[in-house]
Amino acid sequence: MTSSYDRYAGWLSILAGVAGIGYALAFVVLKDAELSAVFLTLAPLLAVAGLVAVFERVRNIDAGYATLALAIGAFGSLAASTHGAYDLANVLHAPPGGVPDLPSAVDARGYGTFGLTGIALGLLAWLAGRSPDLPSWVSPLGIVLGLVLVVTWLARLIVLDTTSMLVLGPALVSGLLSPIFFLLLGAWLLGWRRQ
Repeated sequence: MTSSYDRYAGWLSILAGVAGIGYALAFVVLKDAELSAVFLTLAPLLAVAGLVAVFERVRNIDAGYATLALAIGAFGSLAASTHGAYDLANVLHAPPGGVPDLPSAVDARGYGTFGLTGIALGLLAWLAGRSPDLPSWVSPLGIVLGLVLVVTWLARLIVLDTTSMLVLGPALVSGLLSPIFFLLLGAWLLGWRRQ
């Protein structure tokens, strides 16, 4: 039976997946800075509910690692959302002289968005592989997504050219896998796809 929190986390995870798709389309296809900032603000905040739902199911495996993963994931999500809010504020009301092309002070080169979130997902997915309370796809998909997110951050940190395939490749893969992960998680939490 699906609990009240599972329904809540399920719907928010689905919305996080939809917002992730919206972000990818707005950023890559439409090149709409305002719309991409809105989706970047929303998607990570919505995703936290799904992280908590996974945490609830893996904390009995190893409470220390599970708590660490949730803390890192929550911080990463808040940093990503704050980055989106910063971008939105600058799109809506650009400061005089324009916005300098500097890394975000709260999410430098995607440290929270990609780096911390990737570490958190990797840890939670590793624990999920040892838990009978989650579907079997959570562990491999979460580990791959976590690794690709960390690689995306490292590529963005080391290679300053955002058009380089070293940056675009991992970013595109994580931009595809992240919405898939949260859409599947949301559907499972809502009981649409039980194992």
